[in-house]
Amino acid sequence: MNTPVPYPFNTAEGLDLADAYRVAQRTPGLLRVQLPYGEPAWLVTRRHEARAVLADARFSRADAARDAPRTTPVSPIGLVATDPPDHTRLRRLATRAFTARRAEALRPRVREITEDAIRRMTAEKAPADLVEHVALPVPIMVICELLGVPVEDRDRFRGWSDMILSTSGTTPRDFMAATAALKAYMGELIERRQAEPADDLMTALLRARDEETPDNRASRDELVELCIAILLGGYETTASQFANFTWLLLTERPDALAELADRPERARAWVEELLRYVPLAASASLPRYALENVEVGGAKVRAGEPVLVAIGAANRDALRFPRPDDLDPDLDTSAHLAFGHGIHHCAGAALARVELQEGLTALARLLPGLRPAGDATWKSAAFLRGPTTLPVSW
Repeated sequence: MNTPVPYPFNTAEGLDLADAYRVAQRTPGLLRVQLPYGEPAWLVTRRHEARAVLADARFSRADAARDAPRTTPVSPIGLVATDPPDHTRLRRLATRAFTARRAEALRPRVREITEDAIRRMTAEKAPADLVEHVALPVPIMVICELLGVPVEDRDRFRGWSDMILSTSGTTPRDFMAATAALKAYMGELIERRQAEPADDLMTALLRARDEETPDNRASRDELVELCIAILLGGYETTASQFANFTWLLLTERPDALAELADRPERARAWVEELLRYVPLAASASLPRYALENVEVGGAKVRAGEPVLVAIGAANRDALRFPRPDDLDPDLDTSAHLAFGHGIHHCAGAALARVELQEGLTALARLLPGLRPAGDATWKSAAFLRGPTTLPVSW
């Protein structure tokens, strides 16, 4: 068996795709890698193989309850670590409450929140940090209002989130303490919503759960973990991507914001291309274990072996995307895997698209002179890549 190579490949600063991924894509078979924690794994980097693994029921997420390859001391919890039939039951609950129609209905409110954040930023003296004033507070406000979490608690759950998503400097004890605190907090909110229903996603989840048959009904702990997944996934990824997209456009394609100011309908194409182009994760994660011997990319993955899918590399696969390293909004991006594929496709994809589209068009419309005002600083120990500060002027 191949000697595992150290992984991850990407650096913390910037959004470049490491050359090692290119080498892996051109090399027959799969690459054997070793993450900071856990056992070695096979790495999938080509788009057609990535899509196949993500959709193949012979690969299990729930079976990863072992010394799984990972960047953090403790494996993640919740919906991402389940298989059918449990995943089907919980996923159905989420999709019944968290619909594309609900996300689209939020578009006017998302626009209002984004414009308010931009106006508050410009009320201060330039330069200002776009991450602090817009990229972080907007998705936090949106997901808080949607889920029914008091906005005044955002600093509390952001601290827990940072601890859970950190890839260094976090001990298992710190991780478990943050997870326990977040579970207790979310459990209290759910109990409050049971007693006092409101027009929010948590109430919708409770109603959808109660409409299920007793055998299919989510337990309290399952509902808590589902709400945590929605809360963390609903702001951390979108905040990172909004900062990433803005940085890329300001530094590589300043013409794009001018185009969006004149043609806001182009936001959809730009967002899809940026989703394809940006390798958001610091590394492939969430291993899938082969339940039987499976051939992937000409390599035999034996039963019980873990496979990691590098979505960022798959989205830059020249066999599927011509000139994959060019940022081109006219490229056919329909095959990108930024939100995953198969049963674990991101349930919040529709809301993320709305927030990113509205965010970029608001910047283009309200800040025609937007420009960098210094170097960005970058997350150094986080699962998601992106600026921690992004100084801008206007």
